[in-house]
Amino acid sequence: VQLVESGGGSVQAGGSLRLACVASGRTIDSMSMAWFRQAAGKERTFVAGINRLAGRTNTFYRDTVKGRFTIADDNAKSTVFLQMNSLESEDTAVYYCAAAPGATTNISIRDKRIFSYWGQGIQVTVSS
Repeated sequence: VQLVESGGGSVQAGGSLRLACVASGRTIDSMSMAWFRQAAGKERTFVAGINRLAGRTNTFYRDTVKGRFTIADDNAKSTVFLQMNSLESEDTAVYYCAAAPGATTNISIRDKRIFSYWGQGIQVTVSS
């Protein structure tokens, strides 16, 4: 599985960006997908995730991005999106797309250790 991110860049606080992650090698509906981010000098942390359980699509967010970020996918395009609105300087980081084969739970999808595949990362810079 290969993951390629796009859509990063620089924006002023309050602005918006939309990240995209194109997956190849496996269909995204057979995997749990997530976005993580890593600020300079800090650990990589969970941002948002999407999975399917019993035919239902579920989305998950870290508390600090709820109501501002939206994760969604397009199976036909093998793409996962992260729409980021009302961006804050604290959102500045390198953002990584990640994929885990099979099912995840509300807890496990937030754990970077379960993700086998990672994109190369893309920079998001928010200036205040």
